[in-house]
Amino acid sequence: MTHPLVEQLRFARSEFFRGLDGVTNEEGVKRFGPINSISWIVGHLADQEQRYWFERRGVPILVEDLNDRVGFGKPATTPPLDVMWTAWRTIVTASDPFLDALTVDDLEGFLVVTGRPFHDSVGSMLLRIIDHYWFHNGEAQAIRQLLGHTDLPQFVGNIGQQAPYRREE
Repeated sequence: MTHPLVEQLRFARSEFFRGLDGVTNEEGVKRFGPINSISWIVGHLADQEQRYWFERRGVPILVEDLNDRVGFGKPATTPPLDVMWTAWRTIVTASDPFLDALTVDDLEGFLVVTGRPFHDSVGSMLLRIIDHYWFHNGEAQAIRQLLGHTDLPQFVGNIGQQAPYRREE
């Protein structure tokens, strides 16, 4: 059975996706001062998942230039929104089998990168990604308000039906 934290990640992803429904490619690349664009945010979250679930496991990455375009600490960019959504979908879909197989023991373990363990456990990495989605989801909603969007989704959505609390097995 899929671990409850993986279900929470999937819920955070779905709320992120739901919160950006209707954003056009033109709107996706708009920047307001130092705030990143929505397209950057989408790519940035895809980059983190790719880094965690592929690169840090020693599995070949799927989108070669993603970290250079939207990685942490890189210069600000405004990549095409549709390209970033394609990268995001590719990475999260490909990571799901790995995530579905995680056990409690796996979550307490560490990934080994080039012969040395990464400093966060797999469970901590999972928590970091979940929180990262919520952080950028709020930022994206603020950008949508600056774009003049109204009737934005209410957060948190239907967690009681989609990802209710479930005891860890």
